[in-house]
Parts: sequence; structure tokens; C-alpha cells
Amino acid sequence: MTEGHVGPDGPDAADAADGPDAPDGPDAAHRRPEGVDDATVEALGKLSEALEVVENARGMLYAFHRMTGQADLALGEAVTLLRESGHPELADRIDDELVGRNVIEGRWTFQIVEEFDDGYWAAFRKLEQAARDALVGGRRHLFEAEMKEDRRTHGRRHHEALPPER
Repeated sequence: MTEGHVGPDGPDAADAADGPDAPDGPDAAHRRPEGVDDATVEALGKLSEALEVVENARGMLYAFHRMTGQADLALGEAVTLLRESGHPELADRIDDELVGRNVIEGRWTFQIVEEFDDGYWAAFRKLEQAARDALVGGRRHLFEAEMKEDRRTHGRRHHEALPPER
């Protein structure tokens, strides 16, 4: 990436219309605005990377939520089967101590998910968006778009800058 780089075809390329005469590069939404330096693009790229990790963590939290719920439902079925197979005392103990139990003091997993979503995740997304709005007019994935330009083989099939027009 080059300091002050606006697009593969210079400053005017950022404003060029997409279409048959468009440059062989990213669309306008993925070109850095004029005057934005490499350090800023790199910093926003790292911020985006951090958000992507949090999004992954959120997915894992939802998986934990779903799996814990599935386990509790299966546990309820196990209790029924234990009773039906003549083990009411063990069934009662499991039913009383474990079925429907909080996974963390006072909380089922849906409450953990809600707190995460409303707190940390919401704040992270809001601040990442605010940084992009302030520094690059809200444009997303500029670092990745420039990485794609650096890594792809221009003019080669399956290395196009953009999908074909439909």
C-alpha cells in the first residue's frame, strides 16, 4: 500500500462510475478517501480484525447457549426415562438439582447472551462504526480491499476486482 493511495488508477478513480469503463480495481465503497494515509487504513484494518474476532466469540456464545439448552432438554428426557425404568430416586435428584439450573448464578444462557449483546458487543460495534465514520466516511474493509489488490493477479480469471454485472 502506498501513502496517499486513492485507487489503482489515481485520485480520479475513486469517483469513476462502476461499469464497463470502470478501472480494474475495487469499487468506490472500497477505495480510501483522498488524504487518508496508510497508518490510518492499517489501524482501521486492525480494529475491523478485532471486531471480527468478537463476532466469532459471539457466535461461540450463541453456540454455547444452544448447546446448553439442548443438554437441558435431553436431561429432562433422561429423567423421564430413568423414572420409567424404575429409578425414581435418581430421577428426582437429577430433576431437582440439575434440570433448569442456572449456568451462572441467577442466569440462564439467554440472559448471558443478552447482557453480552447489549453491553460489550453493542459498544464494540458502535465504536468501530464511529471510527470508520470519522476517518474514512464509514467505508468498510479498506485494508482488505487494498490487500486484495496487492495479492490478486490482475487480468486473470477468478482474480477479478469485482463480481460480474448481472
